[in-house]
Amino acid sequence: MVSFFEHIPSAWRTAILVSGLVLLWIIEGIAPRFRFGANRYRHAGTNLFFTLTTVIVNTGLAFLIVKASRWTGETHFGALYLVPLPLWLHTILALLMLDFIGAWVIHWVQHKTAWLWQFHKIHHIDTQIDATTALRHHPVESLWRVIALFVAIITMGVPFWMVMLYQSLSAFLSQFNHANIHLPQWLDNALSWVIVSPDMHKVHHSRYQPETDANYANIFSIWDRLFGTFVKVPDTLAIKYGLDEYQDARYQEVGTLLKVPWEHAATVKEKVSS
Repeated sequence: MVSFFEHIPSAWRTAILVSGLVLLWIIEGIAPRFRFGANRYRHAGTNLFFTLTTVIVNTGLAFLIVKASRWTGETHFGALYLVPLPLWLHTILALLMLDFIGAWVIHWVQHKTAWLWQFHKIHHIDTQIDATTALRHHPVESLWRVIALFVAIITMGVPFWMVMLYQSLSAFLSQFNHANIHLPQWLDNALSWVIVSPDMHKVHHSRYQPETDANYANIFSIWDRLFGTFVKVPDTLAIKYGLDEYQDARYQEVGTLLKVPWEHAATVKEKVSS
């Protein structure tokens, strides 16, 4: 496994992302959690556009992640190198810390910081949550996520192959927990004790703010349970998705979504001027 992820070609990483998405897309068609109220293909097209922008940002900044992980692996810099650890334990702790700092913390900060929320809310405006929603992030948000991952790598001490392993797991499990699939309730509940299950994450996309500001985790559900942000909803079919002020159909179009953060800024400026 070490050798595979140490030398994993970009084509393999792309294949993991695409194959996971296609698999979940097929399952969604066979056993959906809810029936789409909109054109499924048009919805996917909008979200796949943001996948492209994320790929562009991540590719442009990939040198930061590669340099940081190669350097910390060669110099043994970072918290996880402070004491000798067996490889299996270093790997588990690295995955946990990358998920915590590179996903949970930055996600929580985006919800609690007004100007960061203006970019992150593009993800929450989606009113039909499925596997493609996992890919729906404003390009500016993608930038902050790369920076958070960089900080996690440097501070914790995560070598290159572990970062590649984490990114592969993160891509698939993010698609999985957004997927519009119906799992037996016992299975969803059991999974949610370890990883983020589909029903657990659906709560985070609720229009009801106490639920929107909950269940921030990406891979491991432990962070929400540990920090008191875990919320369970008995019937996720009753959840209404999206944000109240963005229910108009135009907010599901690429051009409008890209401008959403600056719409808010213009509104604030008008209020101040008046």
